[in-house]
Amino acid sequence: MTTFTKDSIDMEKKTVRKRFLTWRKQLDPVLCFRFSHQAQQQLIASAPFARAGTLALYSPIHNEVATEQIFTAARKLNQRVYYPKVVGDELEFIEVHKLDKLVSGAFGVAEPGVGERATITDLDLIVVPGVAFDLRGYRLGYGRGFYDRQLAGKPAGSVTVGLCFEGQLCDGLPIEAHDQTVDFIATERRFIPCHI
Repeated sequence: MTTFTKDSIDMEKKTVRKRFLTWRKQLDPVLCFRFSHQAQQQLIASAPFARAGTLALYSPIHNEVATEQIFTAARKLNQRVYYPKVVGDELEFIEVHKLDKLVSGAFGVAEPGVGERATITDLDLIVVPGVAFDLRGYRLGYGRGFYDRQLAGKPAGSVTVGLCFEGQLCDGLPIEAHDQTVDFIATERRFIPCHI
């Protein structure tokens, strides 16, 4: 039986992260725009989106799938939309009414300034970015653990959706005990229920 140390898992995660970040960085801008549009439409057409009264989105960086169409669709349905703001080692979710009110925040990511806060337990749907995902719902982020810490407190009724390109999917990611899963993954091709 092979045993994995924390150091070996960290090294494997760094290797996988580098591979998928390189792939995403090299994605043709026209394809990136088209796939991003299609992935957002997959999520908008889903039952979890239709049922949500409150949802959290993210501001994309480094060729991540965009979220502006989801924001627009949610506002048309009178859903309350929150974006994360980095405060120390944690994320706070703050309501956003207009995207032009987002400001450059931690790590150069657009985030809300001031507004009504929500906790993870207030959110019906949490849309989660990632560098890579596997079909069990595990995700690999940038390595700072912001989303894992938040999702650890997610109530059973909340739904999490990883939003990514099909090219960010892999057979299996290296995992640790603190790694959290998503319930679904939306790509430009499909809306995938995840099973562990």
